[in-house]
Amino acid sequence: MSARFTDRVVLVTGAGSGLGRAIALAFAAEGGKVVAAGRTAGPLDATVALIEAAGGTAAAVTADVADAGSTRQLVRRTVEVFGGLDVAVNNAGVFRGGHSAADFPLDDWRTLLDINVTGVLHALQAEVAHMRAHGGGAIVNIASNLGPHVRIPGVFGYQVSKAAVSAMTRAAALDHIADGVRINAVSPGASESTMSLLPGETEAEREVRMKEQSPLGRISSAAEVAAAVLYLASDAAGSAVGTDLVIDGGVSA
Repeated sequence: MSARFTDRVVLVTGAGSGLGRAIALAFAAEGGKVVAAGRTAGPLDATVALIEAAGGTAAAVTADVADAGSTRQLVRRTVEVFGGLDVAVNNAGVFRGGHSAADFPLDDWRTLLDINVTGVLHALQAEVAHMRAHGGGAIVNIASNLGPHVRIPGVFGYQVSKAAVSAMTRAAALDHIADGVRINAVSPGASESTMSLLPGETEAEREVRMKEQSPLGRISSAAEVAAAVLYLASDAAGSAVGTDLVIDGGVSA
C-alpha cells in the first residue's frame, strides 16, 4: 500500500456508513489522519474503530452539514484535533425519490436542497476559509451520475440536487484555484451502498438488475469509488481542477 497521505489531515462527511466509511478507511490506510463526521455518533465511532484496528489514526466528530454553524465548528474541531486540514471529502447526502417533478413533495425537496446542496456549500465555505489561509488543500465533492450525467424518470429531486453539486464544484474550482485550493467531484453510479438499492430490493436482486442495466454488468465497489476520490485528492492530480469523475460502469457513457 502506498502512503500518499501520510500525516495529512482528511475530513470526510457522511463517514458513518457506505461510501463515506469506505473513503475514510482508504485515506487512513494511506497514512491520513481522518476525521469521520456525521450526524450520529455511533456509526462514526464504528468507523473510527475500524480504522484504528487496521493501525490508522482517526477521530469522530458529530456535525450537521445543513447547519452552517455546525459545519464551521466541524472544521474548527478538525484543526484542534489534528492540527490542520489538508483534504476534505463532502460526501454527506440523502436520497428522496419516487415522484415526478409535478408531484414531488416539498418536504422532500427542502431536505434534498438543505443537505445535498446547501450542505455542500456550507462545507465548502468552511473548508476553503481554512485552506486558503493555511497554504491550500484539496476538496472532493460526491455528486452522482444521476442528474449531471444521466437522467431517469421518478428521481426528480435527487437528480436536481446532484446536478447542482456538479455545477457548484466546477464554479467553486475556478473561484478558488488561485487560493491554492483544488476542488473536484466524483460522480458514482450504482455502487456498494444501500442508497443504490430499490425499495425492498436485496443485494442479490440488485446484482441481477445491474447485469441488465450496466454495460459493466455490475455495481461499482466502494473501493473503486474511494480510489477515484483518493486520486483526485492526491498530488498526482495536481492539474485536475473542476473535474467531475464519473464512476458508473459505463451507464452514462
